[in-house]
Amino acid sequence: MKDNYVIGLMSGTSLDGLDIAYCKFLKSADWSFEILNERTVGYGSHLKDRLRKASSSSEAQIETLSNDFGLFMAQEVHSFVQDHQIVKLDLISSHGHTVFHQPDKGITLQIGHVKPLFDLFQKPIVYDFRTQDVLLGGQGAPLVPIVDKLLFPEYDACLNLGGFSNISFDLEGKRIAFDVCPVNIVLNYLANQLHLEFDDKGSIASSAFVDEALLDYFNSLTYYSASFPKSLGWEWVEDNILPHLSASVLTTEVLMRTFVEHIAIQISTIVNKHELQGVLLSGGGVYNEFLVQRLSYYAPNCFKVSSDQLIDSKEAMAFAFLGLLRFKHEINVLASVTGSVKNHSSGVVYSEEL
Repeated sequence: MKDNYVIGLMSGTSLDGLDIAYCKFLKSADWSFEILNERTVGYGSHLKDRLRKASSSSEAQIETLSNDFGLFMAQEVHSFVQDHQIVKLDLISSHGHTVFHQPDKGITLQIGHVKPLFDLFQKPIVYDFRTQDVLLGGQGAPLVPIVDKLLFPEYDACLNLGGFSNISFDLEGKRIAFDVCPVNIVLNYLANQLHLEFDDKGSIASSAFVDEALLDYFNSLTYYSASFPKSLGWEWVEDNILPHLSASVLTTEVLMRTFVEHIAIQISTIVNKHELQGVLLSGGGVYNEFLVQRLSYYAPNCFKVSSDQLIDSKEAMAFAFLGLLRFKHEINVLASVTGSVKNHSSGVVYSEEL
């Protein structure tokens, strides 16, 4: 069997930076993978601010930002390839950066034009993974569960703690997955109020107390009682979370502590309800040691922490794999996960457009 060498790119809603992963995939009886090199590149204050404000920008501004972000990706991948002296490369797979995600309105938009990547590398570029699923009646998210199913079969569930938390596991013979609740997209927002990028290890939140009234409000939000498939986006946070944080007279530290408790309760409720014992944790939120402690308080002995490499680059690796599946015309989106009318192979291959 032939090894497949793919670079995956992921830009998450928490705006931590562009994740780049150079991966090798091999299919014999089952799929296997190796992350050969990985890197996260910060955006710089100007680009980060533009990405943060993109959802309220004009169509022309978004188009300009998509061009600029595409150039940024190309430059950073070029530097990554040179630094690691990468020679073997079959394709590049880019998630892009999400500006809009309102699947119930038939809307999802990930920006980052891929032509600069193609111009530099002359390799197929796979992108725009979510649009087809939304057109087929799905949520367009989460997309990683098929990766969890094929590459991490030894775990009961896979839980990503990124801008949002999302979980995937088998239920009655089918893979299901959904966004559980916001995580870093809110915690980092609050850390920014203290002129910090993030709450290192959760130390700030751990020093404060929980406001029970605010916690009750967060836990009562209707999203949590809705059945899956379901997914979250920045717009939901703007409508349901930020107004209550902004209007609160509580200190930022108390808000952070309360939201950590909210996250732990929402995630552990799912884990306990479905009796999930081996839950693989990944995503930047795993570095929030206090959050992981609170998760373990509500669901003891259930969570398994990934290696640092997998914590940092699982999503970029996942989109590398999703791009490879699409390039091979294999199913990479599960209807049982997104709610679309059928399983399908989603994503646009740039080389096909030339």
